[in-house]
Amino acid sequence: MAEKAKIAVYISGTGTNLAALIYASRLADCPYEIVLVASNVEGAGGLALAELEGIATFTHSHKGVSREQQDAAMEAAVLEARADYIVLAGYMRILSEAFVARWEGRMLNIHPSLLPKYKGLDTFARAIEAGDSHAGSSVHIVTPELDAGEVLAQVKVAIAPADTAETLAARVKPAEHQLYPRAVADYVSRGNDPDFLYAKVRELALALPETHERESHGSPGFRVGTEKTGKFFAHFANQHHGEEHIAVLVKTGSMDELLNLVESQPELYFKPAYYGASGWIGLILNRRGVDWDHVGEWLQRSWRATAPAKLTKLLDAADQF
Repeated sequence: MAEKAKIAVYISGTGTNLAALIYASRLADCPYEIVLVASNVEGAGGLALAELEGIATFTHSHKGVSREQQDAAMEAAVLEARADYIVLAGYMRILSEAFVARWEGRMLNIHPSLLPKYKGLDTFARAIEAGDSHAGSSVHIVTPELDAGEVLAQVKVAIAPADTAETLAARVKPAEHQLYPRAVADYVSRGNDPDFLYAKVRELALALPETHERESHGSPGFRVGTEKTGKFFAHFANQHHGEEHIAVLVKTGSMDELLNLVESQPELYFKPAYYGASGWIGLILNRRGVDWDHVGEWLQRSWRATAPAKLTKLLDAADQF
């Protein structure tokens, strides 16, 4: 099994979702471990649970400090704990935009509604008042706009005719506790999911001018030019030809460049068994911290090396605007 992702959990209260995350993390096949529980409230109930379970804790009161100062203090503890992700579990503070930007794509939240419905507060009362048949919870990526990030998973809970906001909330809670650990586990595992990685590469490759997809030697490939005369500029390799890596294969400028990159940065690059002799390099995708901008740059470079001059001139002209 791959090394487990390290998670810091932010709380402000009793920590019922924290408890669900902790005990799910103790299952043998769970892909994450909780390395820190941090709170803005002295004596928050979830801190005692974390301490009981042997998890490091940190507290920094938000009273009398700016939002940026609060975020900086909490973030310092997260970095010291070497966490890869931040998971908000009842953390009742709005985060600063700069902090959210630094953790873009690495911070998750759970919200008590079926987003995009009912962002903000009083979600259950609003669902009842609207006459909805179901309420529920959503796990989403945190963005600067409140409760507006990509929804990763949802659970629906039926609304009874006699429900109040309180009775509905009590029934949604155990559903949340099923949802959140699974959604977190699925998200932190995406870096080892060939379907997710292929979809990312495909999106980037097909965004380049006059490109199309075609299978090559049992793996998806991407070509520039017409269906009849096009040439491959990238291949997606899912442990192809016995390789341990999931990778995108792209063209280098020379064999010397390929060998230098593989020798100097073996955590990023490898020489593919089948394509390496022709100057193709493997850019490893099933690893932590993949920089998709970097992947996109390699795809564009390989596309430029393959595309007809008339196409590269068009792209050069577009890049000037």
